[in-house]
Amino acid sequence: MEEILRMSGISKQFGDVYANRNVNLDIRQGEVHTLLGENGAGKSTLMNILIGLYQPTAGEIYLRGKKVSIDSPRTAVRLGIGMVHQHFMLVEAMTVFDNIILGVTHDKSFFINREKLKKEILALSEKYGLEIELDKEITEISVGAQQRVEILKALYRGAELLVLDEPTAALTDIEVQGLFRIIHKLKEENKSIIFISHKMREVMEISDRITILRSGEAVRTLNRSETTGAELANLMIGREMAPSVYEKKEGARESVLELKSVDYHKESKHNGLNQVSLKVRKGEILGIAGVDGNGQSQLAQLATGVIAPEAGSVCLKSQKVTRFRPKTFINAGVAHIPEDRNKMGLVGNMTVEENLVLKSTEKERFSKGRGWFLKKKAIHDYALELQKKNDIRCSSVEQEARNLSGGNQQKIILARELEDKPELLVAVHPTRGLDIGATGYVHDTMIQARDEGCGILLISADFDEILKLSDRIIVMFEGQVMGEYSGKNPPIEEISLAMAGKE
Repeated sequence: MEEILRMSGISKQFGDVYANRNVNLDIRQGEVHTLLGENGAGKSTLMNILIGLYQPTAGEIYLRGKKVSIDSPRTAVRLGIGMVHQHFMLVEAMTVFDNIILGVTHDKSFFINREKLKKEILALSEKYGLEIELDKEITEISVGAQQRVEILKALYRGAELLVLDEPTAALTDIEVQGLFRIIHKLKEENKSIIFISHKMREVMEISDRITILRSGEAVRTLNRSETTGAELANLMIGREMAPSVYEKKEGARESVLELKSVDYHKESKHNGLNQVSLKVRKGEILGIAGVDGNGQSQLAQLATGVIAPEAGSVCLKSQKVTRFRPKTFINAGVAHIPEDRNKMGLVGNMTVEENLVLKSTEKERFSKGRGWFLKKKAIHDYALELQKKNDIRCSSVEQEARNLSGGNQQKIILARELEDKPELLVAVHPTRGLDIGATGYVHDTMIQARDEGCGILLISADFDEILKLSDRIIVMFEGQVMGEYSGKNPPIEEISLAMAGKE
């Protein structure tokens, strides 16, 4: 196959730190080439250089054998390079059609011929199997549909090389298979894809070749047909990955959270709770299995005081909760890993140290006058202590949290939530979007908290994660509890049927 892109000897320094060091990458026409690496391995930096957001400190880029200088995203688009970012770059208040044509002029006429352009876009969408509704606003369509809009937007601008950054992070299994069909269609049309993912099963399914990045360097490029998931995992982290088997806890202990016949918008099958009863016990992990959107988000909000039940009762440590607000639950020893770490877990433009004390500013250790006057040195020293203890990789604890990798952002949340030894941890999709190394760290930390007596309510759409960590498993479907199972030797087929709504 013809080589379409070569990145040769690419290095990028930020101060004294190398984000990329002497990286070589070649992409062939009509292939899916996966970039694999832990958070902070340099994948995003390398792709930001390719699309002109960063300029390399050293190295050269060749397209179809010709040396090019990509000094801006506009230049990248002109050269036929498109990127679909993990967090979509769409204007929510505009329609699908307006987002696609935004900033593009295919002809020189003063007025936009909307009908002509719509025909062009619909023909393109049909060619690649990208089902869209042009007149819908972005807020009215699903995440999977928004992703199709982003892909179509790039193709409409003439992309021959498409970078897909963590494209399956927020998709359902059905949407993932739809995306893979689109990728196969793009390959048939001789488009080239750079696919960035942490999910080994997907990498092994969709890739032609795989390049592993570690600590900013390209370690190796392999043909998918000549490698295994275990080999790739070992190359990613630079050491042998032993299978992690956690001991399962059994036996009755006192409950830290109990729900009795709880209703919340029970008429809504996907955003409600219907007669939910469950217990989370001290020193155990209760896993909630189920396809995303069957009441799990509402269960998490209820267990952290964000919403109140319409019927039934909630008890924390045998005490009935009468006032539902987050502060009541925090004061009762409830910690929370939210499902969206950027929107709910961190304040991105605050520093690492500020995020680490976000819930503790009224403590005497960190302030005078119940939060009015902060003790900056005490906060700084505390942050340095937690940074070291939790291996939070940042240039400084005064760095803004939004500039860290997803794994390090999650470490900040874990450090903040678990440092005070909570009674209950509500963990919602705790490893979503994380690589294998960061996922292992999160799992180990949760198991350690459990072994120290914390009760953990684990909500995850990753069935493997539920099976791996849970001491007990409850299945939810359309807001109802379908069954409870031991985590020691779980009946997988029975659980799978319950997840599909079959008793």
